[in-house]
Amino acid sequence: MVSRPRTVAELREVGWVDRPVKVEMRENLIARMEAGDDLFPGIIGYDDTVLPALERAILAGHDMIILGERGQAKTRLIRRLVELLDPEIPAIDGCEINDSPSRPVCAHCRRRLAEEGDAVPIRWIGRDDRFAEKLATPDTAVADLIGDVDPIRVAEGRYLSDELVIHYGLVPRTHRGIFSINELPDLPPRIQVSLLNVLEERDIQIRGFTVRLPLDLMLVATANPEDYTNRGRIITPLKDRFGSEIRTHYPTTRDEEIAIMRQEASPSPGSIPVVVPPFLEEIVAEFTHQVRSSGHVNQRSGVSVRLSIANLEVLVASAVRRAVRSGEGEAVPRVSDLASLLQSSLGRVEFEGFEEGREAEILHRLLSLAVVEVFRERLAGFDFGPLLGFFEAGGVVETGDLVASVDVRAGDVDLTPLLAWLGLRGESPADAAAALEFALEGLHLTRRLNKDVTEGTIRYGG
Repeated sequence: MVSRPRTVAELREVGWVDRPVKVEMRENLIARMEAGDDLFPGIIGYDDTVLPALERAILAGHDMIILGERGQAKTRLIRRLVELLDPEIPAIDGCEINDSPSRPVCAHCRRRLAEEGDAVPIRWIGRDDRFAEKLATPDTAVADLIGDVDPIRVAEGRYLSDELVIHYGLVPRTHRGIFSINELPDLPPRIQVSLLNVLEERDIQIRGFTVRLPLDLMLVATANPEDYTNRGRIITPLKDRFGSEIRTHYPTTRDEEIAIMRQEASPSPGSIPVVVPPFLEEIVAEFTHQVRSSGHVNQRSGVSVRLSIANLEVLVASAVRRAVRSGEGEAVPRVSDLASLLQSSLGRVEFEGFEEGREAEILHRLLSLAVVEVFRERLAGFDFGPLLGFFEAGGVVETGDLVASVDVRAGDVDLTPLLAWLGLRGESPADAAAALEFALEGLHLTRRLNKDVTEGTIRYGG
């Protein structure tokens, strides 16, 4: 609005209607659904599973808990909920908990309205000011979430029984908004108890006396399913307070994984243009899927989508490094760059205890399985006769992560059919090198071609 109301009287004149936050979110969700808007942009792979459950929870006006392993976009989902709030709402100016001009809950605002009436000034708060999140840690205190007595206000002469001595915590300060607690089971039980009344009776208790605050908020929590279902990690009465339980999951298809990788990966470093062959993106995504299904990996801790994102970034960085050192005008990742994925994956994957010391070997084997899987899908039915004939005649191809693209060739073998089969540019030496390496590595892994690696140099054939 060009001229927004600045006092309670002006607000009443324009006919503003106060809505509870869950009603506000429900009505805004319905309006966006009727308009056909994308309700949760940037969330991939949840259209038929997670998002319908989330929409039902909002329409039902439930507090909710989102269960899922790490890297399943739980935090992103919660932050998207903020977009269902009104762009701006009025609050009594100077109030710590964003009190509504028409239904104040704190003693200070009730006193001001009684003394000043419609002349009480208001301020307008945006969506971001109505959202707060807290990562649950063992050192979290009740004062952080609920509040505590402010000794300075006591020193000013107020009595401990006076509500005005309270310094409110994060939950009351998110009044009329959304409060998120990440990793809820990590909260100590005594802190979890402090949330019970907030969820059900909507009152809080500080330092032995009760302050009746009918808080208006939506509480959203996240947790690992294993921790949430363990009765020793979360108190049962608190579990009963959440109206909806929503389960997230990892991408179910390789295409979904690739779409997330493309969306989230950082831009390529420097000014060198980067072209990533589609089959290499597929190998990166398939590698993550192989890790997620491996019995050598601790699946209880999960294998985050961030593994795929980081691996794609490292793959691109390896290609850029080669392009800079060899003076090439563009960076095109190749199979020889895949070795860098092992380095970026070791710190992100948790292995079973009995696999100690074999982590790199396991990842290398899973990466090879990913290459074979994509090779068989991409090049099934392709005629490798001319290429294999080159090696049968004693030919050798040498390559490596720093070998220039123009030096990666199989004699006079015409690679045009291979490039066309893979949908790559025929005039690009970098594309030709990437296609050739992919074909040679696939032939080696399917036991049709020898391979030798010494001091960073890879030799096929011989």
